[in-house]
Amino acid sequence: MSEVSLMSSTIAVIAKIPVQSGKRDEVLAAMAGLVDLARSEDGTTTYVVHEDNKDPDAVWVYEQYADQAALDVHMRADGMKAFIDAAGPMMGGAPELHFLTPVQSLDR
Repeated sequence: MSEVSLMSSTIAVIAKIPVQSGKRDEVLAAMAGLVDLARSEDGTTTYVVHEDNKDPDAVWVYEQYADQAALDVHMRADGMKAFIDAAGPMMGGAPELHFLTPVQSLDR
């Protein structure tokens, strides 16, 4: 185990995605395309989709990008547009996005 400082250009995003009641599994299925998209992007270093253990109508995503340009590429990608088209009707509201700058991380 080692603790390392990260470069200040790294950007992390924590997104809470509200979904309509009973639609979480369908939204998660649609998110598989986003995970595939993230795998293909050089600047995307982490992309983890989470179920909320207490709220069945929420999905969380933790994302990490090398820099702002990498985040911009992800947000403008055709795969992101396809996800919005597919999952948009199942959303329970606008996603809540938090943009962060990582300062320390555990690297194993």
